[in-house]
Amino acid sequence: MDGLKLTVIGGGSSYTPELIEGIINNQDVLPISEVWLVDVEEGKEKLSIIEALSKRMVEKAKCSIKIVATFHRKEAIKDAAYVITQIRVGQLAMRRNDEYISIKHGVIGQETTGAGGFMKALRTIPVMLDICKDMEELAPDAWLLNFTNPAGIITEAILKHSNVKAIGLCNNPINFYKKFASTYHVPMKDVSINFVGINHLIWITSLYISGESRMRDILTGKSDIYEAKNIPSFGWDLEFLQSMKAIPCGYHKYYYQTDRILEEQREQLQNNETRADQVQQVEKDLFEIYQNPEVQEKPKALEKRGGAYYSEAAIDLIKSIHLNTKRVHTLNVRNNGTIACLPDDVSIEVNCVVESHQVTPLQVEEVPPQIRGLLQHVKAYEELTVEAAVSGDEGIALQALTLHPLVPSAERAKNILTEMLPVNEKYLPLFSVHK
Repeated sequence: MDGLKLTVIGGGSSYTPELIEGIINNQDVLPISEVWLVDVEEGKEKLSIIEALSKRMVEKAKCSIKIVATFHRKEAIKDAAYVITQIRVGQLAMRRNDEYISIKHGVIGQETTGAGGFMKALRTIPVMLDICKDMEELAPDAWLLNFTNPAGIITEAILKHSNVKAIGLCNNPINFYKKFASTYHVPMKDVSINFVGINHLIWITSLYISGESRMRDILTGKSDIYEAKNIPSFGWDLEFLQSMKAIPCGYHKYYYQTDRILEEQREQLQNNETRADQVQQVEKDLFEIYQNPEVQEKPKALEKRGGAYYSEAAIDLIKSIHLNTKRVHTLNVRNNGTIACLPDDVSIEVNCVVESHQVTPLQVEEVPPQIRGLLQHVKAYEELTVEAAVSGDEGIALQALTLHPLVPSAERAKNILTEMLPVNEKYLPLFSVHK
C-alpha cells in the first residue's frame, strides 16, 4: 500500500502527542507514512517542542513515519489524504478574555457555548474557511476531520460555505462509551448508545449493554447487575432525569444548572482561577514535560487537559474510512432530514455509518419537547453565528448572541459585544471592513 499523508493544522497543540500515539499504535492497519504538523509563527516554540517529542515517540516505536513541522500550510495540505484541524485562533490569551468578559457581564464564561463560544466561533470560522480553500485547491479528495471548537458551529460553516468533505468530531461520545463499558465491565463493542442533538448538546435516548436496555439503570441510579449496582449519577437529579427520559451530556450543566455554575465562576474570577487560567497552567506544565529529551511517550498528565481520547476517536474514524469498515461513529454531519425538527443544512451530532466514500447519519426518532425546545433554541443561535462570522454583520451578531439561552437580554448581549468586538478586532477583519 502507498503511504498516507496526514496533516495536522494546529500541530503545536498539547493534544498532538496523543494523536501521534494513536498513529503509532495502528501502523499495522493504517499506513500513515508522513505526519505534517502545521502552526502559526506565534506558536513556534510549542511546535518545535511537539516536533521533537513526536520524533522521539516514532523513534522509540521503531516506525518509519516522517514527521515534518512547518509554518507553510499550503505545502502541508498538498496531496494530504486526511487533514485534522485543532486550531485556537488568538491562543489561550483570547480564551481568557472570552471567559473574563463574559463572567464580568454576569453570564457564563465557556469556550464552546455562551458569549465565549460565540467569540471563539467568530474568530475561527474565517480561518477555517481559508483552510478549506487550500484543501479544495491542493487536496480535493482529502477528508477534513475538525476538532476545533466550537466543533458543531465550525463544521456547519464548512458544510455551508465549502466543498470539502468535512466531519466534526468530539471526545464526548467516546467518553460515554468508555464510561458505560467500565461500569458494566464489558468491552466497548458491547455498548450501544443512541445520541440525538448537536455538538456539546447531545442527549442519550437509549443505552444497550450486550443487547439489553439499561436506560432504567441510569434513570433510577440502580442496576440489577452485580458488577454495576452503583450507577454513576453524572451529577443529575434522578427525578429530573426520569421526567426527561434521557441522559444529558456534561455540557448541559450550563443550561440546566446555570445559577450554580455562574456563582462558581464568579468566585473563580475573583481569584483569577477560571478554567482558562487552569488550562494555561496545565499547558505550561505539559510543555515542560514535553521538552524533556528523556520523554518518549505521551505523558499521563495530558489527561488533565481535557479532550482525553480525542485521538482514539480520530484514528478509529480514519481507519473506518480507509478500510471501508461500515462501522458506526458519532459525528458532526449535515442534517439532511435526520433530525426532523431541524433545518436540512445545519450540523448535527448523531450516529453515522462510515464508508470510504460517504458518511451517512442514522435516522433519529421524533424528538420530544423537553429536548426539542432547547435543541432548536441553541441551533438557531448557531445558524446566526455562522452567518455573522461569514458576513461581518454586527446586527446579525447581536441577534445571535441575544438568542443564546445563556444571555438573558438584548441589552446584555449588546454590552458584551461592545466590549468583546474591539478586544477581538485583530481577528475579525470582516467586522472591521463592515464598519
